[in-house]
Amino acid sequence: MAFQDGDHVTGPRIITAATEAEMKQVLAEIRDGTFAREWTDEYHGRPTRYDEYKKQDSEHLLETTGKQLRKLMSWVDEEA
Repeated sequence: MAFQDGDHVTGPRIITAATEAEMKQVLAEIRDGTFAREWTDEYHGRPTRYDEYKKQDSEHLLETTGKQLRKLMSWVDEEA
C-alpha cells in the first residue's frame, strides 16, 4: 500500500462527492452572508439551535459515561 497526501501522519481521509458538495454549499453560505445572518439572528435572539446542540451533546453516550467515570475519580474536580 502506498502512502498518499499525508497518510503517514493523519491516516487516510475520505472525501466523498456528497461531502465535497456539502463543503461547497457551506462555503457559498459563508460568501453570500447567509451564515453570518443566521449566526447573528441566533446570537441576538433565543439561541434555540445552540441550546439543542448543547442538550444533544450532554446526552451523548461519551458524555454520560464520562460523567459517571469522573465521579469515581477522587482527584477530579467536577466543577472545573
